[in-house]
Amino acid sequence: MLIDSQLCNYLNPLLEPGENPMLPRQTNWVAPKLNVLDAHLNHFHSQCTTTLPIDQIRLPLKQPRRYLDPHKLAQLVKSISEYGLLEPVLVRPLPNGEYELVAGERRLRAAREAGLVEIPIVSHNLDKKQALQVALIENLQREDLNPVEETEAVLDLLALSLEIDTSEVVSILHQSFNTKQRGQELNQNVLIQIEKIESVLSELGRFNAGTFRSSRLPLLNLPDDTLSAIRRGEIEYTKAQVIARLKSEQQRSELLKIAIVENLTLSEIKAKVKELKSEIEVKPERILIERFVRISKHLRQKKLWSDIHKTERISQLLDELEKLTEQESQEQTVF
Repeated sequence: MLIDSQLCNYLNPLLEPGENPMLPRQTNWVAPKLNVLDAHLNHFHSQCTTTLPIDQIRLPLKQPRRYLDPHKLAQLVKSISEYGLLEPVLVRPLPNGEYELVAGERRLRAAREAGLVEIPIVSHNLDKKQALQVALIENLQREDLNPVEETEAVLDLLALSLEIDTSEVVSILHQSFNTKQRGQELNQNVLIQIEKIESVLSELGRFNAGTFRSSRLPLLNLPDDTLSAIRRGEIEYTKAQVIARLKSEQQRSELLKIAIVENLTLSEIKAKVKELKSEIEVKPERILIERFVRISKHLRQKKLWSDIHKTERISQLLDELEKLTEQESQEQTVF
């Protein structure tokens, strides 16, 4: 098993006999109703929960959660101000006597905004890798998790388990797919890495290597404005993917705003994208014909013909144009 064995032991007391500690109790991408780490915190609440000065807790350098809803955070601040922080955060002790947050960033930030001096904590001895694993898995259990955050968390977990960069994980997934498409065999190194990836994904119970590559990795290539809107929960990723087909940043930004404000359906967004694309993809001959019509209107102006030099130049250009059109007409007759 690639998820740290000590971490599994850490979660084992919460599980039913024979249950996989890393396997969500629902297999679709929506977060399970039972949050494994929340259950863990509740399990320890009556045994080893203590309070700690809030200024002794620092955030880790890498945080899985990349967006906090300001409205929801404000609601939590109000609740904590009235009732206090009812659920402890999970921390790990550091050699310098301080503590590093493992799980509960939103609660910690809200407690600070509410002006709490001390907060309830559960402290557990985890090394840096274990702490990040717990944080990533806890993030994957969130009920409001969107597909972009899910993709980033899974990718980070794969990179951590394989001890490589996320870009290398992506490269391995694409390499495996392309090799299979050509009917070739994977080299031993890539094959081993793919087996490890499949093992981690199997423990999560959400994807296999192929479905993760095809259905999730493309999300990370969306434009930044579209990705941000998905993270904020303003638009579904299926709608965002359609809007991202527009190459014009201005058109994409405008349609994104309209889609959010008016809550456009997927079919309505597709229709608007098709309409905008057709405006861009106007045929060259149509543009030339419109120019000719516009110039013809200008030629009707009497002032233009009062200038002998302009009249001669127009006559020359018309002669050239006439020769070109006659030549084209003759070529069509021959064929």
